[in-house]
Amino acid sequence: MKVLLTGANGYIGKRLLTHLTKAGHEVIAVVRDTDRITISDASASQVTKVSADFLESETLNNLPKEFDVAYYLIHSLSSTTGDFSEMESKAAENFANYISTTTAQQIVYLGGISNDDELSKHLESRKNVEHILQAAKVPVTVLRAAIIIGSGGASFEIIRDLVEKLPLMIAPKWLNTKCQPIGIRNVIQYLEKVALNEAVYHKTYDIGGPDVLTYRQMLLEFAKVRGIKRYILTVPLFSPKISSYWLYFVTSTSYQLAVNLVESMKNEVVVKDDLNQVISIPLFSYSDAVKLAFNRIEQNMVVSSWVDSDSFINHDAALNEFIEVPQNGTFKDIKYYEFLKERQAQVKSNIWTIGGSKGWYYGNFLWKLRGYMDKLVGGVGLRRGRRSPTDINPGDSLDFWRVLLADEKQVRLLLFAEMKLPGDAWLEFKINPHKTDENKLVLVQTATFRPTGVAGRLYWYAVLPFHGFIFTNMAKRVAFYD
Repeated sequence: MKVLLTGANGYIGKRLLTHLTKAGHEVIAVVRDTDRITISDASASQVTKVSADFLESETLNNLPKEFDVAYYLIHSLSSTTGDFSEMESKAAENFANYISTTTAQQIVYLGGISNDDELSKHLESRKNVEHILQAAKVPVTVLRAAIIIGSGGASFEIIRDLVEKLPLMIAPKWLNTKCQPIGIRNVIQYLEKVALNEAVYHKTYDIGGPDVLTYRQMLLEFAKVRGIKRYILTVPLFSPKISSYWLYFVTSTSYQLAVNLVESMKNEVVVKDDLNQVISIPLFSYSDAVKLAFNRIEQNMVVSSWVDSDSFINHDAALNEFIEVPQNGTFKDIKYYEFLKERQAQVKSNIWTIGGSKGWYYGNFLWKLRGYMDKLVGGVGLRRGRRSPTDINPGDSLDFWRVLLADEKQVRLLLFAEMKLPGDAWLEFKINPHKTDENKLVLVQTATFRPTGVAGRLYWYAVLPFHGFIFTNMAKRVAFYD
């Protein structure tokens, strides 16, 4: 089977791509920026990377025309609080127009359960996308899911933040809304099994796990799986805006996503037209899905993270535009540390594991404070962490940085700042040969800032005193930490 996979570097897309290639299928991976998707050597021969933006119809001209199934996994929920519905409609229309010119036999779309009469903007937008795709000349199979539970997933990480950080939660009344969560493994199974299955052409189904729970019950069950005791007090005083800010500051979510999620939580998302009645698979309970997610985390086998998807990128430009760090009109802070060549593997490991739960080697409190300040002005903050404590690829999030380049052979890690700044910032680590001593190597750590106007220059001089000891000690510990 030949598959066109849109959103191939998203949370669902990355996992489905891996699943499809393991099953022997050929995949055309469609992403906005091909530099942001890493394909393993084992599946490289089965995957063709193609660049396209479905918001820009002219970028679709060079897309392939011959394939069997097209997965539509494009969403704009976390990118904006205002016009995401318009963006989703435009992307779906462009996709439908394109797909009608291809040999595709089926479109598979993953949306959200929308059985209530009055829907949130988010769920209404997903339902509108269904109608747009159904107007194409190709049979459509729509799968509607509630909360998806899996390592690295938005819902999972938000629940994890709430449970692990707050012994007592004073929460809004939407915690009593019912939901039917489903494990990520079951979602991937369904997505594969509906492909080229004529029995589900022109059909819409809900998918969910075996448990119908309130959000409150989900939080308490999550705590039970983790072996911790939590208390929840629900009050009717939380407005949607207050609830959004509460979710934004307590968890790793973006403010845009928090607003859209809170609005959606007024709707019950419970299965009605159950796909399991047509395609029967063993379903994981909510607690089992949580346990499986932590097994993946503990084994450092998290395949994808919600913060690495296109919709979470704050900068409009492609990442490859920032790989060449500018030299003119910039401020730089460069640190050099010599070390014995026998330490190369350790230093490289220190670079590759920086950030996340391990921290930044020096001044972690100050890094957290900087992240909190970023949150106050609507930035991503520091709590996004990293997908894996040891593995890192271009396009991954790393706290409030985005990985531009991760070259293991040359030992070069280049990060681009996604915090709110009056300018652009890069942080680079690399290992160079020593100029005079063949038994030594040199760690080069470079912070680059390209200011925007007077505000940018004032910002650089304001933080310069902190750079003096934070960046100096960070570079020193990267070079000598064991």
